[in-house]
Amino acid sequence: MDTYAPTFIMRHRLENLKKCTLRGLEKRFDCLFFTYPNDSLPDLSNVSILSFDGPLLSQEDQAKGLLLLDATWRYASKMEKLIDPKYRANYRSLPSHYRTAYPRKQVDCQDPSRGLASIEALYLSYLLLNRPTTGLLDNYYWKEQFLLINNLDN
Repeated sequence: MDTYAPTFIMRHRLENLKKCTLRGLEKRFDCLFFTYPNDSLPDLSNVSILSFDGPLLSQEDQAKGLLLLDATWRYASKMEKLIDPKYRANYRSLPSHYRTAYPRKQVDCQDPSRGLASIEALYLSYLLLNRPTTGLLDNYYWKEQFLLINNLDN
């Protein structure tokens, strides 16, 4: 079995767990959950940080850990301020052609269809890094629609 650097998920303490797309992943060996603002993040020196900014996530990031902020747009921008500016070079983005299947009513982002649900961003990150995606989307209600609109196989 291949081993990979861990995925760190910083979830805002006010995240609605009934709507949280990452529910069910808490027991996965490759995902470590932290609660904002209560928990401190580990050293991010060798971690790719998912963001709208930065170069695309690529094979060069394969051996690194991954950090995903799980919150609404408004809370995520506050959480991002927790990340030390010295790690800005670790910011990575996902290709902009991917679209969300998650039904959004938020107006506080520039392009709601580009703003992926946390599980969608995690799935695409694993796919791009050649990590196993088995089970990631099992609890995602809009799984089939997400895969279909992005022409992905599961």
